[in-house]
Parts: sequence; structure tokens; C-alpha cells
Amino acid sequence: MPATLYIVATPIGNLEDITLRALRILKEVDLIAAEDTRHSRKLLTHFGISRPLTSYFDHNQALKGEYILEQLRDGKSVALITDAGTPCISDPGYQLVRDAAAEGVAVVPIPGACAAVTALSASGLPTDFFTFAGFLPNKQGKRRERLQALAAEKAVLIFYESPKRLQATLADMLETMGDREVVVARELTKLHEEFMRGPLSRLAAEVAEREEIRGEVAILVSPAPEVESVEGPQMEELLKRYLESGEHSLKDAVKRVTQETGLPKGTVYAEALRLKEEGLAEG
Repeated sequence: MPATLYIVATPIGNLEDITLRALRILKEVDLIAAEDTRHSRKLLTHFGISRPLTSYFDHNQALKGEYILEQLRDGKSVALITDAGTPCISDPGYQLVRDAAAEGVAVVPIPGACAAVTALSASGLPTDFFTFAGFLPNKQGKRRERLQALAAEKAVLIFYESPKRLQATLADMLETMGDREVVVARELTKLHEEFMRGPLSRLAAEVAEREEIRGEVAILVSPAPEVESVEGPQMEELLKRYLESGEHSLKDAVKRVTQETGLPKGTVYAEALRLKEEGLAEG
């Protein structure tokens, strides 16, 4: 196995979801780079795999990335794995892939489990066009900004979220995106796997009533609804009027136009940002 970087997907819960090819590669490589060596050692021990192991995560990727590249330069083979699922998907690793490829090292993906695709496949939402948005910001202000920027997307939106922030995130989604159909997938492939389906308002209320939510969570939001043309003054004209008056902030202008037109807040917000970026409105 000459100088090759293997991107090896591991189970997201159920250990039976690892592939035969992944097991073979992990047994044959010279080095395994893992996000958390303690966590990965349990997986490797379960399958009787004993290979040299090194850590590679967000806070040591510069140092360990160079170490791994040195092993590859020496002609060794390395498998990159994460705690669960496919490496480089909302996990460290893309810099290592980029640097290895730049040096002419072969980068070979070993496909397998991915929470986003797993959740989407069983969601019942359209699967032909979707956007993976990863983790949202922890702070509410930044989180709402990100949601508003995505609110007009005509694709299914897929997010990862901590169970501790699920209630707050659903409430922010309802505020910024309107009462859309959503799916909350929890503990995928594990014993307590759960899919919650329904309008945002109902799911937000249900989650708020629960004493505790456990396990990693994926949230899938249905595409932005098609907007019928607005009777009377158009959305753009109204936004320009409020923004150019100098009496309203962008947030206030969006709120007023949303109330007057009945359009989704995300749609109005996206148009307001476009006007600002193109210099068509002040404020």
C-alpha cells in the first residue's frame, strides 16, 4: 500500500454499519489518524484491529497534519477516521486532504455512514435537492442571522445540532423561517433512534415539554415555499422606501414588509440583503 491517504467512514452508532472494505483498509494501513484515539480504540478493539494510532483533531491539526504528511512522504499508508461517520463532513480533515493531494499523494475515499444522508433517506422530504448546513452558531444572534440567510433556499436544509440547543434552535427556526414542515432525527442507527415529523410550531412545543433530549441530532427543514406575486406595491419598492427613509434599521424594515405583504420573513430578509449589497438602498 504505497503512500495513500484513505478517508474511512466509520459507524455513526450501530457497529454493524462498517463496511468490509473499511475493515480491510484499517487492518492494512501503517497508521490510523483518529479524532479521539480513546473513542476509536474501542471500535478497533471490537473488530480485532491493532495498528499504530495517532490523534488528529481541530486543535492539533497543524502539528499532527505535518506529522501525517511526513509518514505519507516516507511512502506509508494512512487511514483518517472520525469519531463517527464520514471524515471531513463537519469534522477536521479537509486541510489534510488538500495538503496530501497537493503533494501528489493518492487520496482514496472509503464510503460508509453519514448522519446527514442517513436522516434524509428516511425523512420523507424531497431528496433531489438539498443543502447541508452543518452546525449553527452557538449564540442566538449569529444563529438567527445564518437561518435568515438560508430561509429563502428552495432546497431541503440539513443541520446538525447539540441536544442541549435543540429547543432554542427550533424556536429560532420558527421565528426566522415560518411554520414549515421539519424532521428531527435523533440517535440514528442506535437503540433509541427517533424521527419527529411535523410543523415547526408543533415540534418546538413538543421538545420544550420534554425533560431531556439525548443523543446527536439532525434537523431537516422543508424548502422555502413558493411565493405568489404581491398585490399593490412590490416587496422591493417597500423595502427601498423603508431603508432609504433612514428611520428604520434593516431588521425593522424586514419586519414591516413581512407584516404588510404576508411574505415569509426569510424571503423578505434575503431581498433586503440583496438591496444592501447592490447599494440600491440605504439604512
